[in-house]
Amino acid sequence: MVYLGHKPQLKGEKVVLRPFKDEDFPYIEECLKDYEVIKLTGSSLDFDRERESILHWYNTRHEQTDRMDLAIVDQSQGILVGEVVINLYDEKNHSMNFRILIGPKGRNRGLGTEATQLIIDYVFKNTTLAQLTLSVFDFNPRAKYVYEKVGFVKDSIDEKELEFEGKWIDSINMKLTRENWEKSVNPAT
Repeated sequence: MVYLGHKPQLKGEKVVLRPFKDEDFPYIEECLKDYEVIKLTGSSLDFDRERESILHWYNTRHEQTDRMDLAIVDQSQGILVGEVVINLYDEKNHSMNFRILIGPKGRNRGLGTEATQLIIDYVFKNTTLAQLTLSVFDFNPRAKYVYEKVGFVKDSIDEKELEFEGKWIDSINMKLTRENWEKSVNPAT
């Protein structure tokens, strides 16, 4: 098991990753109700009916020691625009899952790329994990591009993982090993 009890604040040029605060909730709500977020994450959340349990869930993220959930704050606007998550420890591979969500106020400005790089660097510098894994739906080329840009490689495909608007969508499983991350930060070695 990897201990993730300490929730850091990570600052980049465009974003800050930090623990969630009460004032983030309206922006979380906006993100979770966004059509593109629902589509690209495969969510079927009834936010209005589950509002209180979702608020409680976000308010308990700082207490979790087996995962890390951080708000992505756009420094230019000073508001939450998404979240990054490291979770689902895999003992056999000494790895964890990575996921990111960017809401409508944070898209197409490089915020997701910077947030992804910040959290990946933090994880590999501060844990002993051997790799990070993720799954991305095939109809999300923007995310696939970012993941490949920061070093993730395709590992496998789960065919017909999601039915969306009458079409079956494959899920692409990707991984980033510690070895490949180290090569990217120290290319001369």
